[in-house]
Amino acid sequence: MRRRDLFKASAGLAALGVAGCGSSNNSTAASSSGGVASPSSVTPGTIKVAYQKFGNFTQMDTMFTNVKQDFEAKFAGSTLELIPIQAAENDYYTKLALMNRSASTAPDLMYEDTFMVRSDVAAGYLAPLDSYLNGWSDWPQFVAAAKDAGKADDGKIYGVSLGTDTRGLWYNKDLLANVGITGDWQPKDWNELLSVAKDVKAKLPGVIPLNIYSGKPNGEASVMQGFEMLLYGCPNGTLYNTDQAKWVVGSQHFKDSLDFIRTVYTQGLGPTPQQALDSNWGNVLASQYWPKNKIAMAIDGSWMPGNWLPKGTTPWAEWDKVLGWTGMPTQQGQAPGRNAMSGGWTLATGANCKNPDLAFQVMSIALSKKYALWNYINNSQIAVRKDCTSDPSYLQSNASVKFFTDLVADTHFRPATADYPNISNAIQVAMEAVMTGQQNVDTAAAAYDKAVVQQVGQQKTVQG
Repeated sequence: MRRRDLFKASAGLAALGVAGCGSSNNSTAASSSGGVASPSSVTPGTIKVAYQKFGNFTQMDTMFTNVKQDFEAKFAGSTLELIPIQAAENDYYTKLALMNRSASTAPDLMYEDTFMVRSDVAAGYLAPLDSYLNGWSDWPQFVAAAKDAGKADDGKIYGVSLGTDTRGLWYNKDLLANVGITGDWQPKDWNELLSVAKDVKAKLPGVIPLNIYSGKPNGEASVMQGFEMLLYGCPNGTLYNTDQAKWVVGSQHFKDSLDFIRTVYTQGLGPTPQQALDSNWGNVLASQYWPKNKIAMAIDGSWMPGNWLPKGTTPWAEWDKVLGWTGMPTQQGQAPGRNAMSGGWTLATGANCKNPDLAFQVMSIALSKKYALWNYINNSQIAVRKDCTSDPSYLQSNASVKFFTDLVADTHFRPATADYPNISNAIQVAMEAVMTGQQNVDTAAAAYDKAVVQQVGQQKTVQG
């Protein structure tokens, strides 16, 4: 699914550098509120907010701790209860889903990945926010793509973007100089990327030539930072035919992408499968392998500097001198020459929230310019508020921010359907099968096709 046009509304940003539970309780409160109400008109109470606290996501804990102070100072008698979930990505989704299955444990607010919004709406975990947003003076500051990020199939908005991201190719300039790569580098196609990886393997023993996430333990990171960075860089490569609203099966591009994964892992051009199948692998790379010059290249995200900035989990003052960043090349070097994937996280209200008026007060603080700017800078997010994109503190926050912001022009987005999380799981299974040698590419691709048909039905698939 090629959705470059989703970010056309934020062209100015690129030039600078981003089931509902329709209970009567929620809908009535939303209608009467009409945006941010005054403190005196909101019933005091306790609001529970759940979010991920893992690796660089520890910055979210800092942000919500500060939001709590501002909220409780403004709303006397009210409390913001923080529920940090210390878990890797897949485990975070699982724990959050378990909490949402019971009204007694469900959070009022939650840190929600954009790709989970539609499936969680279908599961009845989230409440619509439109009536609040329509009366919120900050809402016009969000670019169109950010507004769409939290939209479900019914056209209602269930989550508000905390920022977006792009993905590219990171590389160690000092290490690649040993294989003849100097100055600004943009590999022209997959073959050049693999060729450089083979040179690194031959000349720099002990250095991982190329990291590409793969397998189930790293969950959606394997799919977005790994597989989709390949597939959507193929000529017309896609998981989903948007025009026909059908999932693509029998795709040669799917097999080509799997074969790239197979090549990296079976020819020793990446980490060992044992390393890559550690759910903490991304944090190990950021904290140990990059700062210690033990990895030459990696397909990864715009948020990486957040690990190395002074307030990050692994401060590294020299990162912007040692490392370079460039676009992930397209398969055959076809236009536009590079491919990126974008996602992001939202803040959403739970369907079981008993005091949605008060919950939105928390949201209005956490999503204000003050905290949005803080989050963009400290978590290395790409700005989605118009009043932040030209802010000098954002533009100067790190050396790579402009490049990764400009990648928005060549980015793609995951299929925004409720089926996607299960499709993603099937991709992870296929990746793991070829990286470990359990299956060849044809067998793994056929197993994926079968899983897709079982998930959505034969009538909702189309041959690639």
